[in-house]
Amino acid sequence: MNDPSDREAKRPEQRLDEILDRDRRYRREAYVFVSAALGHTVQTVGEGRHVTGRELCDGLRDYALRQFGRLARTVLESWGVCRTEDIGEIVFNMVEAGLLRKTEEDTRDDFAGLYDFEEAFDRSFEMHIGSGDVDEPGVET
Repeated sequence: MNDPSDREAKRPEQRLDEILDRDRRYRREAYVFVSAALGHTVQTVGEGRHVTGRELCDGLRDYALRQFGRLARTVLESWGVCRTEDIGEIVFNMVEAGLLRKTEEDTRDDFAGLYDFEEAFDRSFEMHIGSGDVDEPGVET
């Protein structure tokens, strides 16, 4: 079952199903969102180089605020993502399933305690509103 050639033959959806069968802490949407946030972060920092845990967490915060506005923290928490360590767990589950790659230096500790979700999403939303980056419902910019 852990034959590398077997793992390569599986579609990404099958690999994700296996993760979800093995680890029920996070919803499917969390994995899809982390993958999308990684793409957003790679575009932001410049393609062709490795993204660090901190860069991914910061990029995910920015992407979540852009996608969900004031509801960003609520949406993430509904998927089981309540702290930066959860982002790291999702990333490493995806690495172990062959959906993402890591360097030798990458560890789960890279995601430990990078920011408080309440502070990062609630306060960041207010700052984004002030700069006009995120539209508040009912307010035209």
